[in-house]
Amino acid sequence: MKNIVLIGMPGVGKSTVGVLLAKALGFSFVDTDLIIQRNTGRLLQDIIDNDGLDAFCAEEERAICSVTAEHGAVIATGGSAVYSENAMLHLKKHGVVYYLSLPVEELIGRLSNITTRGIAKRPEDTIEDVFRRRAELYEQYADITIDCIGSSAEQTVAKICEQFRKEGYNGL
Repeated sequence: MKNIVLIGMPGVGKSTVGVLLAKALGFSFVDTDLIIQRNTGRLLQDIIDNDGLDAFCAEEERAICSVTAEHGAVIATGGSAVYSENAMLHLKKHGVVYYLSLPVEELIGRLSNITTRGIAKRPEDTIEDVFRRRAELYEQYADITIDCIGSSAEQTVAKICEQFRKEGYNGL
């Protein structure tokens, strides 16, 4: 049984969808942002603000590469996980990578707490800048893209379950 790995921009719903998906499939749930916080004892935004983007990305890579290849897990990554080839190859080795896709305009509407939620970006970057930089990487690493336009978290879960089963994985 393969793991399910969720990638995509902040605000797309990776963590929310991940919890619901894990329940629907009887899988365990792993949130790599929480691993970073547990490992460092700090909030994501504190690391970004005080140590910089490069230091944050190094912590993120360490956290992702520490995730064991336990099968039957839903793994929600931080939006910047795709900056690390090592991390993404580690996840792809035992998982199917789903890119949860939304247009940047819809993401901006969802990101009301941009200064506190731990978005890995340089201070001068806008969400549009981050989106442009990451979109190609999301597409590169994705095995399957899930269009989330107009979908609730539950509808997104249903789309992923349907696709996962089409690929021959039936959960537990």
